[in-house]
Amino acid sequence: MVSNSTANNPDELTGQSYSTSESEAKSFGDLEHDATTATESSSETSVATDTTATPETTFGQEIESSGEGFPAEVMALVEVNASLKAQLEDITGQYRRLAADFENFRKRTQKEKEDLEISIKGSTLKPLLQVVDNFDRARSQIKPQTDAEMNIHKSYQGVYKLMVDSLKQLGVAVMRPEGEPFDPNLHEAVMREPTDAYPEGTVIEDLMHGYQLGEKVLRHAMVKVATAPETDSTAESTADAENP
Repeated sequence: MVSNSTANNPDELTGQSYSTSESEAKSFGDLEHDATTATESSSETSVATDTTATPETTFGQEIESSGEGFPAEVMALVEVNASLKAQLEDITGQYRRLAADFENFRKRTQKEKEDLEISIKGSTLKPLLQVVDNFDRARSQIKPQTDAEMNIHKSYQGVYKLMVDSLKQLGVAVMRPEGEPFDPNLHEAVMREPTDAYPEGTVIEDLMHGYQLGEKVLRHAMVKVATAPETDSTAESTADAENP
């Protein structure tokens, strides 16, 4: 005869017997207990999470509570920064102006120094030019005839060459105006000659050398300047003027 499913089953360890329905009820009760335990554990975890988040919320609240004073401090720093920036720009401008003034002063004093040096050199060397002129005249006029005269002439020419070389080393340069257009800043026209060989206003002869020291003229060159030749009508007008 098959036993009923609700029959009592003895416990192997305790010897107590209980029905199948009681076993199912006990299992259900265990599940409820586990669920309750899980719920309580979840609640504790949630509480712990909330407790952990509390400092962040508190820090944010502190920021919000101090928000009224924070912009004022920032504005104060901005004003200080703007003031310092303005001071820096002002000082930078002063420095640049001072540097420009000093550079202009340096250039001006350098130019004055160079001009003074040239002026002193010119005042010292200008009288020596007459000595050079005398050597030039002597060289062009003296014609040695004997060996003794030739030796004397060579000695004078040696002194002349030494003087000319010394003037060159000091920065003195002789002008070579022949064939150049007449320049009143460099030349002095002492003679004029009508000619077709040169354009009008051209220097055709250097009568006395001119000299320069750098850009400074020590002495103007004495020159002969070409002019346009007279035409027949011009000659007749000149003759009529001379013989009224």
